[in-house]
Amino acid sequence: MRVISRRSVESLGAKWLSVGQLGLFGACLSTTLALGCSGGDSSSSGGSSGGSQAVGGTTGSPGAGATGVGGSTLGAGGATTGGAANAGGNQPTGGALPTGGRVSTGGTASTGGVPATGGNSNTGSPTGGALPTGGRVSTAGASSTGGSPPAGGSPPAGGTQPTGGASATGGSRPTGGASTTGGSRPTGGASATGGSSPTGGNGAGGSSIIGPCDIYAAASTPCVAAHSTTRALLGSYSGNLYQVRRASDKTVKDIAVSSPGGYALSSTQDTFCSGTTCTISIIYDQTSNANHLTKAPAGGWLTNGGLEANATQAKITLNGHNVYGVYTTSNFDDAVGAVGYRNNVTKGVAIGDKPEAMYMVASGKHYNQWCCFDYGNAETDNKDDGNATMEAVYFGTSTQWGKGSGTGPWVMADLENGVFAGNSFAAPATNTGFSVNYITAMLKGDTNNHWALKGADAQSGTLKTLYDGARPAGYSPMKKQGAIILGIGGDNSHTGEGTFFEGVMTSGYPTDAADDAVQANIVAAGYGK
Repeated sequence: MRVISRRSVESLGAKWLSVGQLGLFGACLSTTLALGCSGGDSSSSGGSSGGSQAVGGTTGSPGAGATGVGGSTLGAGGATTGGAANAGGNQPTGGALPTGGRVSTGGTASTGGVPATGGNSNTGSPTGGALPTGGRVSTAGASSTGGSPPAGGSPPAGGTQPTGGASATGGSRPTGGASTTGGSRPTGGASATGGSSPTGGNGAGGSSIIGPCDIYAAASTPCVAAHSTTRALLGSYSGNLYQVRRASDKTVKDIAVSSPGGYALSSTQDTFCSGTTCTISIIYDQTSNANHLTKAPAGGWLTNGGLEANATQAKITLNGHNVYGVYTTSNFDDAVGAVGYRNNVTKGVAIGDKPEAMYMVASGKHYNQWCCFDYGNAETDNKDDGNATMEAVYFGTSTQWGKGSGTGPWVMADLENGVFAGNSFAAPATNTGFSVNYITAMLKGDTNNHWALKGADAQSGTLKTLYDGARPAGYSPMKKQGAIILGIGGDNSHTGEGTFFEGVMTSGYPTDAADDAVQANIVAAGYGK
């Protein structure tokens, strides 16, 4: 879904640009600015004000052209995987970060903070009553509020992962792409006698690690897809989270969790990518459905398909553990494309008007005003198949269709041919913007003309209901097709951008209690701590 004419944007006649934006755009085209173009909807720093954003370095002179795989250096984050050009075709060349523009390169998280070595433990999956939230986790290590991801650094020496804990009962690691780094999951294992657990407490008698998908399963709305480059989203998951591709020789390496239910073992990536650059080639589905994500195929607005994300561009910490996110880029050149992932042949994802829910944890500082930084349900043919043929959660400052109240960025829904904050293009008073380092963005699609949006600070606090009511006119019943997208629109629109850390999709419409427990689990995971 993209109604902007790129050609009219380039000729200063863009339908969706205001007079002020056109003036700014023209100024950017005519002048080479060391600090980038300033102004715009975002409260963050970094990048140009139109279309895609420069994430590092001084702005080059106007012109077309984009980097290939490897690309030019993006500040401290390493080489880009495709280096999206900004709306004027400028390419970042590295160096000092621009101080203006719409989109931050992402908040820098503290690399300190030792996970707690004790705390309360859940003793198993809940059978009734309140849903588990994962126990207590250390909150040591303050996060910074801006800036670019650090260039590297080794994981902190403090804190240990449990050496046993809850044992996996079976199931092989995700299939697809390169082979995993190990065989089948363990069928046993000693109980942990100490140390810390990433998403739950621990005790001398063993630990019980609870993930978001355990919570949804207990509420009878199981995950049909679970994607993360930072941590396991099921307490028993011991497989691979993602795969990286090395630029120097094109070989690949799977990045697993450090222990069942644990964080990404990022040291594997650091060693494998040392002396060169890497991109993220596969984001594995942690459920048994094998709904893995790879770069988007050609079709729709992506003439030659999507690009793979720079594997080191979004380095953060979770409770003192170094991990990496999926840093997506934007571009107005269809042939060059931008970072985007997709799976058009899925299993278990809702189709038609069947109920579902989805959430993503993303950077609250990296976004823009274009379409569409999405995660969720989309068309299976890479095309705009009409109203109600997709249902994906969106985060950004788009005002091309609907918008939230006040100043964004907002949590909204991409339903095809419209991004909505409520039941029309009007701004609902309840859907207000978020000024946070990390955002929990949640969309719930029910049957019988009902849906809801929720959002929260992923570092603290509880979910806020942003909208709960009827669907927009012409969007009921839904005609969902069941593909999964990340970082792009249903028709492969590639002019939005953001940074993704984790997300799941469910079968069925979860309870509010389940949503609240998932948010508590996200907070306990320790983003930016």
